[in-house]
Amino acid sequence: MINAAIPFYKYQGTGNDFILIDQRVTKYLKKGDTEKIKFMCDRHFGIGADGLILLELLDGYDFEMVYFNSDGNESSMCGNGGRCITKFAHDLGLIEHQASFLAIDGPHDAIVEIDGGIALKMKDIDQLEVMDNAVVLDTGSPHYVAFVEDITAVDIINDARAIRYNEPFKEKGINVNFVQPHPQDKLSVATYERGVEWETLSCGTGVTAAAIAHVVYQQKPNGYYEIPIEAKGGNLVIKFEYTGRKIKNVWLCGPAEFVFEGKI
Repeated sequence: MINAAIPFYKYQGTGNDFILIDQRVTKYLKKGDTEKIKFMCDRHFGIGADGLILLELLDGYDFEMVYFNSDGNESSMCGNGGRCITKFAHDLGLIEHQASFLAIDGPHDAIVEIDGGIALKMKDIDQLEVMDNAVVLDTGSPHYVAFVEDITAVDIINDARAIRYNEPFKEKGINVNFVQPHPQDKLSVATYERGVEWETLSCGTGVTAAAIAHVVYQQKPNGYYEIPIEAKGGNLVIKFEYTGRKIKNVWLCGPAEFVFEGKI
């Protein structure tokens, strides 16, 4: 790491906040800088964020997304982070209205919408496990989706940790989502994220998992769905095609906004 101040940019997507670092020219951070990244994400002693994202150049793509959780470790795909880095790339002049980038779970397409929102294409889903009152699936990150009658009555932290640290999930960890269905397929979602080890105001892969799990769990007919999501940090929409055996053309749509920039 260069012994100098690191320029950073802060973005948030429905309250899920990230530190963005432009590494197209200068490499300020690298994989393995765990303590430095953890410090930068610390809300008391650093900048404060749910995660940190490096934007790097990669042949064949507009950019590469390298994502770290606030514990400083490189992590699986972050949906809201993917939307925020797309907005970051747009603000840098790297892209105009569309992006193609590589993340840890593979290639992603993204669109800068007319209203300034970002639509991010997620991976197709062909495997999930339906249990008594929950669904387990991987939307780029592994998620446990539990359905509840009243989300306000749930002890998000303790109830989620009882799942995240229990068999069979405790070794690798799993993100835990509590979902309250409403009329017309609207969902309220609260997510506990591994790596952050706390509830976040929104989780992109989590709300995507919640929407898909809802349709599968309710045994809804095959077709095209647009599921409105109410997270604690704002509203999102998940769009996808459900064919019974496969969920494809999955899009995570919502706001992504610049907050401030600085040096650390």
